[in-house]
Amino acid sequence: MKLLEVKGLRKQFGGLVAIDDLSFHIEKGEMLGMIGPNGAGKSTAFNLITGFYSPTAGEVKFKGEGITGLNPSQIAGRGIVRTWQVASLFANMSVLQSVTIGCHLQGRIDFWHAIAGGTSVRKKEEEVRKKANQILNLMGLTGFKDMLSKHLPHGFLRRLGVAIALGADPELMLLDEPVSGMNSEEIREAMALIKGINKEGITILLVEHNMRAVMSTCDRILVLHHGRKIAEGLPKAIVQDQKVIQAYLGGAAKVA
Repeated sequence: MKLLEVKGLRKQFGGLVAIDDLSFHIEKGEMLGMIGPNGAGKSTAFNLITGFYSPTAGEVKFKGEGITGLNPSQIAGRGIVRTWQVASLFANMSVLQSVTIGCHLQGRIDFWHAIAGGTSVRKKEEEVRKKANQILNLMGLTGFKDMLSKHLPHGFLRRLGVAIALGADPELMLLDEPVSGMNSEEIREAMALIKGINKEGITILLVEHNMRAVMSTCDRILVLHHGRKIAEGLPKAIVQDQKVIQAYLGGAAKVA
Protein backbone atom coordinates (compact mmCIF):
# COMPACT_ATOMS: atom_id res chain seq x y z
CA MET A 1 0.00 0.00 0.00
CA LYS A 2 1.32 3.43 -0.97
CA LEU A 3 1.24 5.54 2.17
CA LEU A 4 2.77 8.69 0.67
CA GLU A 5 2.77 9.71 -2.99
CA VAL A 6 4.68 12.68 -4.38
CA LYS A 7 3.85 13.57 -7.98
CA GLY A 8 5.59 16.11 -10.20
CA LEU A 9 6.63 18.27 -7.27
CA ARG A 10 8.33 21.55 -8.12
CA LYS A 11 9.46 24.41 -5.91
CA GLN A 12 10.86 27.62 -7.31
CA PHE A 13 12.25 30.51 -5.29
CA GLY A 14 12.44 33.39 -7.76
CA GLY A 15 14.82 32.18 -10.44
CA LEU A 16 16.09 29.24 -8.36
CA VAL A 17 14.47 25.84 -8.90
CA ALA A 18 15.03 23.95 -5.65
CA ILE A 19 12.87 20.93 -6.52
CA ASP A 20 12.22 19.96 -10.12
CA ASP A 21 9.60 17.39 -11.17
CA LEU A 22 10.09 15.14 -8.14
CA SER A 23 7.98 11.97 -8.01
CA PHE A 24 8.29 9.05 -5.60
CA HIS A 25 6.24 7.02 -3.15
CA ILE A 26 6.70 5.34 0.21
CA GLU A 27 5.06 2.02 0.99
CA LYS A 28 3.36 1.58 4.35
CA GLY A 29 5.85 0.14 6.84
CA GLU A 30 8.86 0.99 4.68
CA MET A 31 12.01 2.90 5.56
CA LEU A 32 13.02 5.07 2.62
CA GLY A 33 16.35 6.89 2.65
CA MET A 34 16.74 10.22 0.85
CA ILE A 35 20.33 11.19 0.09
CA GLY A 36 22.17 13.77 -1.95
CA PRO A 37 24.92 16.38 -1.64
CA ASN A 38 24.40 19.64 0.21
CA GLY A 39 21.94 21.80 -1.72
CA ALA A 40 20.36 18.82 -3.46
CA GLY A 41 16.87 19.76 -2.24
CA LYS A 42 16.36 17.29 0.61
CA SER A 43 15.28 19.88 3.19
CA THR A 44 13.04 21.59 0.65
CA ALA A 45 11.36 18.26 -0.09
CA PHE A 46 10.77 17.75 3.65
CA ASN A 47 9.25 21.22 3.93
CA LEU A 48 6.96 20.61 0.96
CA ILE A 49 5.70 17.30 2.31
CA THR A 50 5.03 18.71 5.78
CA GLY A 51 3.34 21.92 4.61
CA PHE A 52 5.99 24.46 5.55
CA TYR A 53 6.38 25.31 1.86
CA SER A 54 3.69 25.37 -0.81
CA PRO A 55 4.76 23.77 -4.08
CA THR A 56 5.01 25.75 -7.30
CA ALA A 57 3.54 22.68 -9.03
CA GLY A 58 2.74 19.07 -8.28
CA GLU A 59 0.92 17.33 -5.45
CA VAL A 60 1.40 15.26 -2.34
CA LYS A 61 -1.01 12.50 -1.32
CA PHE A 62 -1.19 10.70 2.00
CA LYS A 63 -3.23 7.50 2.21
CA GLY A 64 -4.72 8.38 -1.16
CA GLU A 65 -5.93 11.86 -0.16
CA GLY A 66 -4.41 15.11 -1.32
CA ILE A 67 -2.66 17.11 1.40
CA THR A 68 -1.15 19.78 -0.86
CA GLY A 69 -2.04 23.19 0.57
CA LEU A 70 -2.72 21.99 4.11
CA ASN A 71 -0.81 23.79 6.86
CA PRO A 72 1.78 21.98 9.02
CA SER A 73 -0.55 21.39 11.97
CA GLN A 74 -3.22 19.88 9.69
CA ILE A 75 -0.64 17.59 8.12
CA ALA A 76 0.68 16.57 11.55
CA GLY A 77 -2.90 15.82 12.52
CA ARG A 78 -3.15 13.44 9.56
CA GLY A 79 -0.18 11.48 10.92
CA ILE A 80 2.94 12.96 9.27
CA VAL A 81 5.47 14.21 11.83
CA ARG A 82 9.04 15.44 11.37
CA THR A 83 11.94 15.89 13.74
CA TRP A 84 13.23 19.33 14.69
CA GLN A 85 16.34 20.88 16.16
CA VAL A 86 15.57 20.20 19.83
CA ALA A 87 18.35 22.48 21.07
CA SER A 88 16.53 25.55 19.79
CA LEU A 89 12.91 24.57 20.45
CA PHE A 90 13.03 22.82 23.83
CA ALA A 91 16.33 23.99 25.30
CA ASN A 92 15.00 25.14 28.66
CA MET A 93 12.53 22.31 29.21
CA SER A 94 13.30 19.02 30.86
CA VAL A 95 13.57 15.93 28.71
CA LEU A 96 10.27 14.63 30.11
CA GLN A 97 8.51 17.95 29.52
CA SER A 98 9.76 18.02 25.93
CA VAL A 99 8.36 14.58 25.13
CA THR A 100 5.10 15.44 26.93
CA ILE A 101 4.68 18.39 24.58
CA GLY A 102 5.22 16.01 21.68
CA CYS A 103 2.38 13.89 23.02
CA HIS A 104 0.09 16.95 22.81
CA LEU A 105 0.94 17.72 19.17
CA GLN A 106 -2.12 15.87 17.93
CA GLY A 107 -4.35 18.10 20.06
CA ARG A 108 -5.59 15.35 22.33
CA ILE A 109 -6.30 17.75 25.20
CA ASP A 110 -8.14 20.93 24.38
CA PHE A 111 -6.28 23.97 25.71
CA TRP A 112 -9.22 25.62 27.51
CA HIS A 113 -10.36 22.36 29.05
CA ALA A 114 -6.83 21.84 30.33
CA ILE A 115 -6.92 25.30 31.94
CA ALA A 116 -10.28 24.54 33.56
CA GLY A 117 -9.07 21.20 34.83
CA GLY A 118 -11.46 18.41 35.73
CA THR A 119 -11.29 14.67 36.24
CA SER A 120 -11.26 13.76 32.55
CA VAL A 121 -8.42 16.17 31.85
CA ARG A 122 -6.39 14.95 34.81
CA LYS A 123 -6.87 11.37 33.65
CA LYS A 124 -5.77 12.28 30.15
CA GLU A 125 -2.72 14.11 31.51
CA GLU A 126 -1.78 11.01 33.50
CA GLU A 127 -2.06 8.94 30.33
CA VAL A 128 0.17 11.42 28.50
CA ARG A 129 2.82 11.31 31.24
CA LYS A 130 2.73 7.52 31.19
CA LYS A 131 3.11 7.51 27.42
CA ALA A 132 5.98 10.02 27.59
CA ASN A 133 7.82 7.85 30.11
CA GLN A 134 7.33 4.79 27.91
CA ILE A 135 8.85 6.66 24.96
CA LEU A 136 11.79 7.79 27.09
CA ASN A 137 12.38 4.18 28.08
CA LEU A 138 12.19 3.05 24.45
CA MET A 139 14.74 5.68 23.40
CA GLY A 140 17.10 5.04 26.32
CA LEU A 141 16.44 8.47 27.85
CA THR A 142 14.85 7.55 31.19
CA GLY A 143 17.98 8.41 33.14
CA PHE A 144 17.93 11.93 31.68
CA LYS A 145 14.23 12.73 32.11
CA ASP A 146 14.73 15.53 34.66
CA MET A 147 17.69 17.12 32.84
CA LEU A 148 17.20 20.27 30.79
CA SER A 149 17.25 19.37 27.11
CA LYS A 150 20.10 21.81 26.40
CA HIS A 151 22.36 19.89 28.79
CA LEU A 152 21.96 16.53 27.04
CA PRO A 153 25.02 15.05 25.33
CA HIS A 154 24.77 15.50 21.55
CA GLY A 155 23.87 11.91 20.73
CA PHE A 156 21.07 11.83 23.29
CA LEU A 157 19.81 15.22 22.09
CA ARG A 158 19.29 13.64 18.67
CA ARG A 159 17.43 10.77 20.32
CA LEU A 160 15.21 13.29 22.09
CA GLY A 161 14.20 14.76 18.74
CA VAL A 162 12.96 11.35 17.65
CA ALA A 163 11.24 10.81 21.02
CA ILE A 164 9.32 14.09 20.68
CA ALA A 165 8.13 13.10 17.21
CA LEU A 166 7.06 9.69 18.51
CA GLY A 167 4.85 11.39 21.06
CA ALA A 168 2.53 12.56 18.28
CA ASP A 169 1.72 8.97 17.22
CA PRO A 170 2.94 9.38 13.62
CA GLU A 171 2.11 6.99 10.83
CA LEU A 172 4.90 8.55 8.79
CA MET A 173 7.96 9.99 10.50
CA LEU A 174 10.41 12.24 8.66
CA LEU A 175 13.85 12.08 10.26
CA ASP A 176 16.31 14.84 9.36
CA GLU A 177 19.91 13.69 9.92
CA PRO A 178 19.19 11.82 13.18
CA VAL A 179 22.80 10.60 13.63
CA SER A 180 24.62 13.76 12.57
CA GLY A 181 27.67 14.44 14.72
CA MET A 182 27.58 11.07 16.51
CA ASN A 183 30.50 8.70 16.93
CA SER A 184 30.38 5.21 15.42
CA GLU A 185 28.98 3.53 18.55
CA GLU A 186 26.29 6.19 18.98
CA ILE A 187 25.35 5.82 15.31
CA ARG A 188 25.02 2.06 15.66
CA GLU A 189 22.78 2.39 18.71
CA ALA A 190 20.66 5.19 17.24
CA MET A 191 20.05 3.36 13.96
CA ALA A 192 19.11 0.20 15.86
CA LEU A 193 16.51 2.25 17.77
CA ILE A 194 15.19 3.77 14.53
CA LYS A 195 14.96 0.35 12.91
CA GLY A 196 13.08 -0.88 15.96
CA ILE A 197 10.59 1.97 15.61
CA ASN A 198 10.12 1.05 11.96
CA LYS A 199 9.50 -2.60 12.85
CA GLU A 200 6.75 -1.45 15.22
CA GLY A 201 4.85 -0.22 12.17
CA ILE A 202 5.91 3.40 11.76
CA THR A 203 6.87 4.28 8.20
CA ILE A 204 10.05 6.36 7.98
CA LEU A 205 11.52 8.81 5.48
CA LEU A 206 15.15 9.31 6.48
CA VAL A 207 17.53 12.05 5.35
CA GLU A 208 21.07 11.34 6.47
CA HIS A 209 24.61 12.05 5.26
CA ASN A 210 26.10 8.97 6.92
CA MET A 211 26.00 6.53 4.03
CA ARG A 212 26.86 3.45 6.06
CA ALA A 213 23.88 4.12 8.32
CA VAL A 214 21.52 4.68 5.39
CA MET A 215 22.69 1.77 3.28
CA SER A 216 22.62 -0.73 6.13
CA THR A 217 19.18 0.28 7.41
CA CYS A 218 16.87 1.56 4.67
CA ASP A 219 14.76 -0.64 2.40
CA ARG A 220 15.14 1.67 -0.60
CA ILE A 221 17.17 4.76 -1.40
CA LEU A 222 16.12 7.91 -3.28
CA VAL A 223 18.92 10.16 -4.57
CA LEU A 224 18.50 13.87 -5.29
CA HIS A 225 20.91 16.13 -7.15
CA HIS A 226 20.18 19.76 -8.02
CA GLY A 227 16.56 19.23 -7.02
CA ARG A 228 15.98 16.29 -9.34
CA LYS A 229 15.73 12.57 -8.67
CA ILE A 230 18.70 10.87 -10.33
CA ALA A 231 18.29 7.37 -8.89
CA GLU A 232 15.95 5.23 -6.83
CA GLY A 233 16.24 1.61 -5.78
CA LEU A 234 17.71 -0.95 -3.43
CA PRO A 235 20.85 0.07 -1.52
CA LYS A 236 23.07 -2.44 -3.33
CA ALA A 237 22.01 -0.97 -6.68
CA ILE A 238 22.43 2.64 -5.56
CA VAL A 239 26.05 2.18 -4.46
CA GLN A 240 26.90 0.92 -7.95
CA ASP A 241 24.97 3.59 -9.86
CA GLN A 242 27.48 5.71 -11.76
CA LYS A 243 25.30 8.85 -11.65
CA VAL A 244 25.15 8.58 -7.86
CA ILE A 245 28.86 7.90 -7.51
CA GLN A 246 29.69 10.92 -9.63
CA ALA A 247 27.18 13.26 -8.00
CA TYR A 248 27.57 12.37 -4.36
CA LEU A 249 29.34 9.29 -3.13
CA GLY A 250 32.66 9.87 -4.83
CA GLY A 251 33.26 6.14 -5.10
CA ALA A 252 31.58 2.89 -4.07
CA ALA A 253 34.31 2.23 -1.50
CA LYS A 254 32.88 4.97 0.70
CA VAL A 255 29.74 3.00 1.39
CA ALA A 256 31.11 -0.54 1.18
